Amino acid sequence: MASRLPLKMVGDMPLIGYFADNWENVKNFQAEEGDLLIDTYPKSGTTWISEIVDLVLHDGETKTSQRGAIYERVPFLEFAIPGMPTGAEQLNEMKPPRFIKSHLPVHLLPESFWEKNCKIIYVARNPKDTLVSYYHFYRMAVVHPDPGTFDEFLHQFIKGTVSYGPWGAHNKDFWKIRHQRDILYLFYEDILEDPKREIRKVMKYIGKDLPEDVVEKIYKRTTFKAMKDNSMANYSTIPSSIMDQNISPFMRKGTCGDWKSHFTVAQNELFDEYYKKEMSDTDLTFRF
Repeated sequence: MASRLPLKMVGDMPLIGYFADNWENVKNFQAEEGDLLIDTYPKSGTTWISEIVDLVLHDGETKTSQRGAIYERVPFLEFAIPGMPTGAEQLNEMKPPRFIKSHLPVHLLPESFWEKNCKIIYVARNPKDTLVSYYHFYRMAVVHPDPGTFDEFLHQFIKGTVSYGPWGAHNKDFWKIRHQRDILYLFYEDILEDPKREIRKVMKYIGKDLPEDVVEKIYKRTTFKAMKDNSMANYSTIPSSIMDQNISPFMRKGTCGDWKSHFTVAQNELFDEYYKKEMSDTDLTFRF
């Protein structure tokens, strides 16, 4: 049974307490040649891109994507909650090439990912929508501390004291090394705008040449409605003692611009100041 523990520091990064207690197993994880990593800042489209990539890897075979819940098909490296197998344990029982999920920033990823030249797909999302989604996720996933009010959480987000630390550094650091490390850097807003275009980018990156009817099949299978209704993608199989979907559904809205129904004028002005300062040293830009 999980409970709301304070975050713990792993180096310079605040992390969910249970995850931090398992850090040695994460740090020493051995990636293998051929492993594929999905990395995102939390609430940036991780499950969405995971489902897309899993379908691409299996040539759009929907039966294959029903072989298990998304967190079993794509184990979450840092995951550790009492009474459940850790992400590292799940992965160590799988034969390479493995498909792995993480929210770790560049500087805390296990060295083996770089040593083995693993392919990495990163998804970035505008910070206002990320913040709103993260706030609701904090509310429903009891491994997090109590988020407090939306205004209190907004200030935590700006200060970088939420789990996984500052949004800006996470996104910018992967952006900075994307060419050097051959990282496929995608944007949540681009996937929303033209899903099939982004599916083709994934196909090209992982060396898959699928016909248009399969691309269409993958697109239909990964619409927000299809995933919200899919028990193998919507986390409904996770016990409510860990994720209480009565508080907030895991698949909540899947849109761009929901922040407008949450931010006050004052909060928006404060956040715009933070964003301007945060992005002053990069050519990375976002659509809101």
